[in-house]
Amino acid sequence: MNNWFKNNGTHLAIIAIFVVICFAYFSPVLQGKTPVQSDVIQSKAMQKEIMDFKEKDGKAPLWTNQMFGGMPAYQIWVPYAYNGATYGIALITKAFPSPVGTVLLLLIGSYFLFIVLKVNPWLAAAGAIAFTFTTYNFVLIASGHSSKALAIGFFAPIIAGIILTMRGKYWYGASLTALFLALEIRTNHVQMTYYLMLSILIFVGIEIYQAYKTKTLPALTKAFGFLAVSVILAVMINASLLWSTAEYAKETNRGKSNLTVAASAGKDTGMTKEYAYQWSQGVGESFTFFIPDLYGGASSVDALVKPESNMYKAVSEVTGGDQNQTIQAIQSLGQQFNMQQYWGDKPFTQGGYYFGAIICFLFIFGLLIVRNPLKWWILSTTVLFILLSYGRHFPLISDLFFNYFPLYNKFRAVESILAVVGLMVPVLAVLAIKEAQEGTTEQKVLIKKLTWSAGIVGGFSLIVALAPTLLFSFKASNHAEIVQALTQALQNNAALAQKVANGLVEDRISIARADAIRSFLFVLVGFGIVWALIKKKMNFQLALGLLSFAILLDMWQVDRRYLNNNNFEVKKDLSDYFQPRDVDNFISADKDPNFRVFDMSINTFSNASTSAFHKTVGGYHAAKLKRFDELIQNQFSKSINQDVLDMLNTKYIITQDQQNGSYKMQRNATACGNAWFVESVQYVKNSDEEMKAISSFDAKKEVIVDESFKGLMNSKILGTGQEGFIKLTNYNPDHLTYEYSTAKDVVAVFSEIYYNKGWKMYIDGVEKPYFRADYVLRAAQLEAGNHKLEFIFHPTSYYVGENISLAGSILLVAGLGFGFYSENKKKKAAKA
Repeated sequence: MNNWFKNNGTHLAIIAIFVVICFAYFSPVLQGKTPVQSDVIQSKAMQKEIMDFKEKDGKAPLWTNQMFGGMPAYQIWVPYAYNGATYGIALITKAFPSPVGTVLLLLIGSYFLFIVLKVNPWLAAAGAIAFTFTTYNFVLIASGHSSKALAIGFFAPIIAGIILTMRGKYWYGASLTALFLALEIRTNHVQMTYYLMLSILIFVGIEIYQAYKTKTLPALTKAFGFLAVSVILAVMINASLLWSTAEYAKETNRGKSNLTVAASAGKDTGMTKEYAYQWSQGVGESFTFFIPDLYGGASSVDALVKPESNMYKAVSEVTGGDQNQTIQAIQSLGQQFNMQQYWGDKPFTQGGYYFGAIICFLFIFGLLIVRNPLKWWILSTTVLFILLSYGRHFPLISDLFFNYFPLYNKFRAVESILAVVGLMVPVLAVLAIKEAQEGTTEQKVLIKKLTWSAGIVGGFSLIVALAPTLLFSFKASNHAEIVQALTQALQNNAALAQKVANGLVEDRISIARADAIRSFLFVLVGFGIVWALIKKKMNFQLALGLLSFAILLDMWQVDRRYLNNNNFEVKKDLSDYFQPRDVDNFISADKDPNFRVFDMSINTFSNASTSAFHKTVGGYHAAKLKRFDELIQNQFSKSINQDVLDMLNTKYIITQDQQNGSYKMQRNATACGNAWFVESVQYVKNSDEEMKAISSFDAKKEVIVDESFKGLMNSKILGTGQEGFIKLTNYNPDHLTYEYSTAKDVVAVFSEIYYNKGWKMYIDGVEKPYFRADYVLRAAQLEAGNHKLEFIFHPTSYYVGENISLAGSILLVAGLGFGFYSENKKKKAAKA
């Protein structure tokens, strides 16, 4: 044991330093505070019903009616108890206060990769800091994209496992690859996993080419065999997650359209390019990789409301110098006219992609001196991914992938692919220092190339500092339109409008200039340290220590702009974030167990706040059911269809008085209820006719049914239902129980969302067929008599998938045990 500590003392010391860095950065967690994360707060509202029933029954339901009429809980919160990776994620996120665990994962995971690359531990620590403190990771944490940040955290260890396997450590490397890949998949951020797999595909292609050249294909084939088993095992462990998600994805707004109108407009599968490309990285914005706020930073007015800002001075002329009025006016200009610090083409941003001035300079240095074959993978991945991040700004490449590459068109915010580049850049930078330190290249050549590298990054920064408008306009693409709109708002005072706009541009220039000078100085510091290292003017350990500190200082300062102590608050419950209004309290007093609320006082279909109190027609989720999304677009986007609200059993409608801000509640007397018998059936040929038919109909008396379901009804013997009843007797989100009585066979409509991937209907315990009606609801022909009817959500994808997950988890533990045993045995044999 003592030998183990002695052999691993340096690694343990570095991990201890990582822990100290994390707690120093996130010092508020020591006071019991947690980060204020908008997406996390929204998710708490989304999970309300799931957690309520979990607490009540001890088991979380797999379906929730809290949003969009009802949807599977797979993409909101599901336990996946038989998935071993679930407990691995819990260990990372629960062992330390949020977000310390996530940042430690980023640090230790990338440190492991650098160690596998045979980098000096202290240099590996510098590389881990560089990757972890890339601003995108901290912007994600600040906004609450926790699963995305976790997914990025597993990038490095997965790559490390693959490299170990290719070096001949087959069992050890493959078992670690399976472990980290299983954890990566379990984070449930398919987009990030997809981008990682795309980069690994490039890696595999380059490795095959290298093996072909060096005639080592048999060894590579063996490694690929082990890695293939790793992938199969990771997929097995996540079988329930992947199966249910894949099944659900086909039915969501990322799947195929049901309407021929959408299909003819090129919106039949995946997302539209306009939607997917909304967050495209501007070509010029790439220079934020080493000049952080070149494009203004976040969509904010924080720097503009300071008295020394040019915009403040211009606006104060209108407000008479009153500080409060001036600040309010600038905030209003930011909201109404988009007159903010950020001047790129994204709808908005919480921060740019800053890889670090020192790291970018060393990346260029790496391109010039590194001989490791990994350089070509890093370079090709970096170039391709940067081009793909441009989206609509470089359609030549983006459209090729969007139109032809499998699954690529399922993801939005294409700029997110830069998360992989955020790892590639520091890896090559560290390899450059490693190669320079090993002295395989002549010292003169190293100094020359080092100077050129510093000159490229530092020189560009200096140009921006001295003549910023030489290369950049600092004006949004719609700047002229903004000035024109402002002129009209200022009662056609063009001179004042122009003065305010000019003040904004001058402030943006000042922000960029300050960061350009800052980057130039950090490049100078980095150059000096590496120069002294190459020239052997400084002790190697001291040089690495200074370099690590400089990198940390550089990244730390910029990260604090996006995630700092102000982002933390004392831990709160859901009720602290969402306070019930009088209307909410009134509605909550209704003893009916199942009805819906339509809240028009918020952005109904992109806000989950009402879900904290009621089952709603609206909500917030990136993957709504496609049919419900089409219902929103066709029945609620231009005007509110009362007939559709009725069929959805919308019992209450909330509005807000625009003059005094008070909330009003209207009870909907025509809501159809939980279930009802209809008098007639209208058949339609397709979804287009079905959507048109529900635009105006009496939902209580008539049901619209696609003729493909005609075989499930015998309309000749149907009664009107007038002589019977049907009522909901027990409510559980994934188990609904009804009682009904009727003298004749009838057609019943249920105000429940149709989803045939798991919902089954039973009458007196015997499974019976049901069908889709009114575009999104369930309906069934019911036999005469007094009966008990149940709808039970029991998806095969989840329950069978969980058993597969359990088997995969057991195999992984066995594989890890054998992998560590075989590696330890090899080490002992080598020592002997």
